[in-house]
Amino acid sequence: MRLTTETIQNLLVYHNLLLDAPDVDMTFDFLHYDTREVQKNTLFVIKGAFKRAYLDNVHGITGLITEKKIDVDLPQWQVTNVQKALSLLSMAFFDYPQEQLWIGAFTGTKGKTTAAYFAYTMLKEATNNHTALFSTVDRITGPQASDKKKSDLTTPESYELFKDMRQVVDNGMTHLVMEVSSQAYLKNRVYGLRYDVGAFLNISPDHIGPNEHPTFEDYLAHKLMLLDHSDEVIVNAETDHFDTIYTYAKKTHHKVYTYSRQMFTSEESAIHESRFTVVKSEFNEMLGSYRLNVPGDFNESNAMAAMMLVSFAGVKHQAMVKGLDEVFIPGRMLSLPINGHGVAFVDYAHNFVSMQALLSFAQAQYPNGRVLVVVGSPGNKGVSRRADFGHVVSDLADVVYLTADDPQFENPLDIAHEIAAHINNDKLEVHYEMNRIAAIHEAISAANENDIVIVAGKGEDPYQKIDGVDVPYIGDYAVVKQFRDQIKNP
Repeated sequence: MRLTTETIQNLLVYHNLLLDAPDVDMTFDFLHYDTREVQKNTLFVIKGAFKRAYLDNVHGITGLITEKKIDVDLPQWQVTNVQKALSLLSMAFFDYPQEQLWIGAFTGTKGKTTAAYFAYTMLKEATNNHTALFSTVDRITGPQASDKKKSDLTTPESYELFKDMRQVVDNGMTHLVMEVSSQAYLKNRVYGLRYDVGAFLNISPDHIGPNEHPTFEDYLAHKLMLLDHSDEVIVNAETDHFDTIYTYAKKTHHKVYTYSRQMFTSEESAIHESRFTVVKSEFNEMLGSYRLNVPGDFNESNAMAAMMLVSFAGVKHQAMVKGLDEVFIPGRMLSLPINGHGVAFVDYAHNFVSMQALLSFAQAQYPNGRVLVVVGSPGNKGVSRRADFGHVVSDLADVVYLTADDPQFENPLDIAHEIAAHINNDKLEVHYEMNRIAAIHEAISAANENDIVIVAGKGEDPYQKIDGVDVPYIGDYAVVKQFRDQIKNP
């Protein structure tokens, strides 16, 4: 994998990014944007708050891509947008791996990970395990256990994205399912990438704050970009702002495929599963009955989106049935009965819509018991979620334990008080415990046999983000399981 000056020049000119270029004829053996990763003969992309001094002790850089010229004796390509340039150059450096893959993508405020796993397991069954997955939880680049790693971003930096895609192709994969966040478009991490199919699940206010989207309109605009870059598009007909989304999609697509609850009938959801029957669809392979190995009637809608998406890849009915029956989503709706203390659910729910759906399901399943919730909100991002969590626990919980959840550079107790400031239910019992493990233990200990404990936010994440460092954490599910075993065998 190499980059020639001719390739660099042609790409940057074609995309109207080039402001100035050196008169050189070179071939670069490596590309990167992190000085810690520099190798011999590297084309280095300068992004973010970069300082000239960073280059002093770095050896191997032989050319630069930059928005502002640097006072250094190296060939420099000056561009209007370095993030776009990085995406384009990463594609080229890794030899356009996306062109060798069928790619299906999901966007939405909630349900992206669930829908992506549904699609992945169905495609995995249909392709004899030749399907990869890029999700918020995992990045699966091949069929071996060593090909699976934890994700740190919903959509990674463009360099890592195309590097992983190259690995996917080299591992013999033919299909890829991925989540695409609004941040990916805001930061141009997927600039120039097209999808065979894109699905728009839903939209509600989220990721709005100083370090994210300034307004809901900006958030929606960046979500809509997925539709611009998808050959076929699917839209949830029951989402908020459907008319706006559908009208936007019709500008670039002759046909917009939609789905809704009118297309299927549901049986009563059980604690470990849900069952439904698709009775109406433009895709005949979807028709029939299904068992979802994930509880929650809201997941049936996610399954419909996933089935429509994989239908474009030619997946047959039997693979859909088997895939949905066997799906396992780490950290999503994981339930653990606890002797004398009801049932604990561990879920990644991290915004108003997902929390509302989760707590509503809990209330429906346990109408005679209390709902106890362990929840926090991340620091330095998604500030609007704090008010949202206050509102949703006011409406749907009986007891809440406010705790730490990736506080970063903020004081988790301050975040907890911000959530509490939006609680408007005098009957709601509120506790503060910034040690997350202790908060989970307290909630379970307080639960009676008819109660349900919801541990929301981190799922099976193996870390807490504190002061810019990923501090090791065993994960919510492991905390609950260990405490359950401790109660069982005191």
